[in-house]
Amino acid sequence: MKRIEVPVLIVGGAGCGLASANFLGRLGIECLVIERYPATSPAPKAHYLNQRTMEIMREEGLADHIYRSSTPAENMARVGWYTSLGGDGPLDRKRIGIIDAFGGHSLKDAYGADSPVRAANFAQMYIEPLLLEHLATYPTSRITFHQELKSFTQDDDGVTAQVEDRNSGEVYEVRAQYMIAADGGRLVGPSLGIAMDGIDRLIDMVTVWFAADLSEYIEDESVMIRWFTNPEKGGSWGSGVMVALGPDTFGAKSKEWLMHFAFQPGEAGKLDAETAIPQIRELLRLPDLDPKIIRMNDWQVQGVLAREYRKGRVFLAGDAAHRHPPTTGLGLNSAIQDAHNLAWKLAAVIRGDAGDALLDSYEAERRPVAANNVAWAMMTFQNHLTIDSAIGLMPGVPVEFNIGAYHKLFSDTPEGAARRQMVAEVIGTQRAEFQAHDIEIGFRYDTGAIVPDGTEPPPRGLLGDTHVPTMRPGHRMAHVWLDHDDSRVSTLDLTRLDRFTVFVDGPAGDWTAAVDAARAASGLTIDLVPVGKDEDFTPVDDRWANISGLQRGGAIIVRPDQHVAWRGAVPVADAGATLQGVISTVLGRRVDQPVAA
Repeated sequence: MKRIEVPVLIVGGAGCGLASANFLGRLGIECLVIERYPATSPAPKAHYLNQRTMEIMREEGLADHIYRSSTPAENMARVGWYTSLGGDGPLDRKRIGIIDAFGGHSLKDAYGADSPVRAANFAQMYIEPLLLEHLATYPTSRITFHQELKSFTQDDDGVTAQVEDRNSGEVYEVRAQYMIAADGGRLVGPSLGIAMDGIDRLIDMVTVWFAADLSEYIEDESVMIRWFTNPEKGGSWGSGVMVALGPDTFGAKSKEWLMHFAFQPGEAGKLDAETAIPQIRELLRLPDLDPKIIRMNDWQVQGVLAREYRKGRVFLAGDAAHRHPPTTGLGLNSAIQDAHNLAWKLAAVIRGDAGDALLDSYEAERRPVAANNVAWAMMTFQNHLTIDSAIGLMPGVPVEFNIGAYHKLFSDTPEGAARRQMVAEVIGTQRAEFQAHDIEIGFRYDTGAIVPDGTEPPPRGLLGDTHVPTMRPGHRMAHVWLDHDDSRVSTLDLTRLDRFTVFVDGPAGDWTAAVDAARAASGLTIDLVPVGKDEDFTPVDDRWANISGLQRGGAIIVRPDQHVAWRGAVPVADAGATLQGVISTVLGRRVDQPVAA
């Protein structure tokens, strides 16, 4: 039997697996990805990349490509609710409400202040090939398609996997120090006996990806997502939600679209391309539309979380660890952020820079974030039904009753005005999904590979829309623009996945010798960034002073994944001992002596 040996085996070559391989490749760690399908995903699936994910893509050097190839900011600035796209009846083509979204319009200044990047609309069928192409730049990372994990065992030293080549039928063996399960929960988690808590089938959905010219029906080109709600289809979800995909032209000129809509359990699978066309025509109220069905699939809305993220030398990531309703777009984003958290830790342990305890911090840090994200997505999924209630829709009543509710909503009567106000206020609560600024970039790690400073976290907006930037340990390093050598850089640009970064308020002082000593003792790469009016890095405004929490001489130590490991608000007595102590705590290994040869 053929045998392959590799430090890290990644099971699953979708977004999470490809991201993991890229991050490990950047760190010089050899890994092998096996993917049971013959190619990357041919379906759009996830399409929203939030600001935190785009910060990671910026660090990876992919953000500019994504922005060039995806929806322009002006075409993804709003979300709207409508009775239908077409039709000429008294209730057709009416706008029920609209909300700014994804950092657009009224949100632009707040989102722009908190990050050097904006969110993107870039479907999974595009980002996976991009990650695959980028993977080729890392000679230590490789992927093989049409290879299926059949079984595996593990011992104290590693994992042994039996893999089938689905092209030839050959079964071979892969021996790895560690395995990342990015298989969507198909095999690895169940084989390990790891339970998934939550709701595994909330509702059945169908997604239809189709091409059509809808330009004459698109009145507001800033709206990327259009929700429909009408009495015949039971209101939200049953009436459908449509997303503009582009890919070459956007807004009204978008050539391709996604349509999601709900079915009763067991009925979704009966839909095929032939029967989907009448369904699309009916949902959009466009009886003469001639859409070209590109692809369609049915799926179940889930809200589940793995009880464990680590079992010995195996780690669950992405959909293998958590599966979300699509609302708030947290699924793929959480998966990429899982990979970003895990990759540098695996690399540190494999290189001998860290102890095994560092790997335990992956679950301690990422699982609470996923628990919140799953709960948030469930809440925002359900919140769409409040719009139906505000309109006056009721389940189980004759359709004539619900039709009457729409007539009342649009009537020139006191009741109509009251209904419209109720709908407007309820749609305002949808900011928990479409303006989830703090949910996207404000998550934090309370335990794990950090050294708390005893301060309380900043207040969080109850609907997830108000972000208070901070440089408190466990939080993502806050973005601040700094001038340096005739260029402007973000604090996030000064961190790297292969190193720690020390930011000092004012002159570097004793931190210069401390960093030099820690480098020599640990063999680690550590960068030093003095920030101040007369320093190498000059704040462009008062943001650094207002949010760093530092007095002059204070310092912040940032981990490779851009999360703050430690903060000393005032100068410390011994910078050298402090730095080595912090890094030792984070890595779970004393770094005050040279690494053994």
